[in-house]
Amino acid sequence: MSQTIDLHVHSTASDGTFTPAELVNEAKKAGLFAFALTDHDTVDGIAEAKAAAKAADIELIPGVELSCDYNGTEIHMVGLFLDESTPKLLEHLQRFRDNRDNRNVKMYQKLSELGFEITEEALREMFPDAVLTRAHVARFLLDKGYIASIAEAFEKYIGDGCPCNIPREKIPPQEAVRLIHEAGGKAVLAHPILYHLSDGDLRSLIASCMECGLEGIEAFYSTYQAEDERYICRLAEEYGLALSGGSDFHGRNKPQIKLGSGMGNLSIPSELLERLKQDS
Repeated sequence: MSQTIDLHVHSTASDGTFTPAELVNEAKKAGLFAFALTDHDTVDGIAEAKAAAKAADIELIPGVELSCDYNGTEIHMVGLFLDESTPKLLEHLQRFRDNRDNRNVKMYQKLSELGFEITEEALREMFPDAVLTRAHVARFLLDKGYIASIAEAFEKYIGDGCPCNIPREKIPPQEAVRLIHEAGGKAVLAHPILYHLSDGDLRSLIASCMECGLEGIEAFYSTYQAEDERYICRLAEEYGLALSGGSDFHGRNKPQIKLGSGMGNLSIPSELLERLKQDS
């Protein structure tokens, strides 16, 4: 009998609301055989998750989700089975964090100019252990009563193209694949449907990443429709890519998405994990 897994999960180390240890407890409650911790541009939560997973007898796959740029479109590359202590990966993540911190300061300044009382110190007090992201800014504005929903923050103030948004550093997806490989991991193109690329552009992206050794593609995802899954599965078969899948669970920051089951219909069999482990 197949067991279920979730290969795309976020913790408080990036923009989720469950600590890495709490995620392990949630995974047990959800009946998961294994899950991957894939925080945005950080591996800081992996040690805690590993320890908790060992105690709970659940498999934890160390991972990361890297932010990339492909011809002006933001692309995410998930790395699985990483050695999170790899110096070159850590060097890149530290550089990215420094860039993010500088970007955040400018964002706070713009928000202050619009009348919002927001400082880094206040955010640190609310989120003491997090790598601060736009999701934390949105949560702060919501909890302080400045906005009515998380969506409002992104639609009016800090989303792409909005008055308080500051573009952040991104790397080419091909470089992300190389970084993941240098850390001993497998590279998976995350949620390709979300990029709204044409079939030709998506194929070009896949082909260029495969030249660097891309191993997998996310064929199962919380917001996919059945036709989306079939399309990505066809591409995976055509290009010889392993299938991956995940909920993109963020806790309260995406309350409609549940760990392991997404919006209720997601079910990712453990056979996918075995295929990803075997493929090189």
